[in-house]
Amino acid sequence: MAKHKKKISEPTPKPDDSKKEPIESKTEETPETESNNSPPIPPTEPASNTAENSEKDRKLNKLFWLRVSLAIIAGTAATFIFEDIEGEERRWASIGFMIIIFAGTIVIAKGMKMQLPSSDRKKIVTQGIGSYVFLYLFTWIVTYTLVHTGSASSGINL
Repeated sequence: MAKHKKKISEPTPKPDDSKKEPIESKTEETPETESNNSPPIPPTEPASNTAENSEKDRKLNKLFWLRVSLAIIAGTAATFIFEDIEGEERRWASIGFMIIIFAGTIVIAKGMKMQLPSSDRKKIVTQGIGSYVFLYLFTWIVTYTLVHTGSASSGINL
């Protein structure tokens, strides 16, 4: 806290005070209310340098793009792998295939030896999960539609 010095002002002059010497300003120090020697507050997060953060971010970025590319490849492959299965079973087989491929990316991520703090451990699972699911389903639906458009009796032939 800042130290302020009190300034004592001169009293109001009276007509007969003109012969006296002026009173000098006296300064008083106020007592210190807070000590400046308080112990430093420890940081809430462990100190890490930028090299570790950039390495972690680079690996998480690599995991994200791995999942995006596998979603597109697996969605396309699901169209042809499950072509012999009919009806509701095809849908559940494709969703099971999607989950198995995603579990494979978790194993790959653990093999990357990412140095994540305990609060970020779930990032191995959650990194890119939304993009993975939606790209897989989108690719699977689009490729299935393109492959089976000519055989459907919808009246649209390519």
